[in-house]
Amino acid sequence: MAKNENRSFVKMKCTVCGTELRPTSKNKKNNPERLEVKKYCPKCRKSVAVKEAK
Repeated sequence: MAKNENRSFVKMKCTVCGTELRPTSKNKKNNPERLEVKKYCPKCRKSVAVKEAK
């Protein structure tokens, strides 16, 4: 199997409470900007927008 060097793991951070969620893989070539998606935050106990952490 070939290694894909464009994919990397990034930490996701809740925009409401600031909790770091589990890492998500991202293709750096197709999405050079920061990733923002809606995911479930266990601390907030609801689906919120999460952004890529530094």
